[in-house]
Amino acid sequence: MKVPAIKAGLVYFALVFGAGFLLGAIRITFVVPRVGERIAELGEMPIMFVVTLVAARFVIRHFAVPPSMPARLGTGLLALVLLLAAELVLAAVLQERSLADYVSSRDPVSGGAYLAMLVLFALMPAFMRHTHGTRDRSP
Repeated sequence: MKVPAIKAGLVYFALVFGAGFLLGAIRITFVVPRVGERIAELGEMPIMFVVTLVAARFVIRHFAVPPSMPARLGTGLLALVLLLAAELVLAAVLQERSLADYVSSRDPVSGGAYLAMLVLFALMPAFMRHTHGTRDRSP
């Protein structure tokens, strides 16, 4: 994997993780007590889908990631590995849970949708169209 794809993967992870962390704090504090965990998580997913789409498009353009499938998939897979590692560390540190406990505690419906979102997150850079290797200079 070349440098643009690595930089893009790092920034892609940071953007999506940062947004997810903020939305998660809002969801847990304000939404879950009102509607429950499943509805709150499912309601957050469309927002995270848009964040993922915008972040993937931004990093592919900004870092001029080549349009080759290995480069684009490498960007998404690097970001996915970082996202999963960060989530597991946060679960272990903030919630004092083991990996098995964290996985088994997921709601089956929203947990399944979350797994689908992870797959989309990893693949999204590959779905972005080629930008001819230039940065986006549009207003």
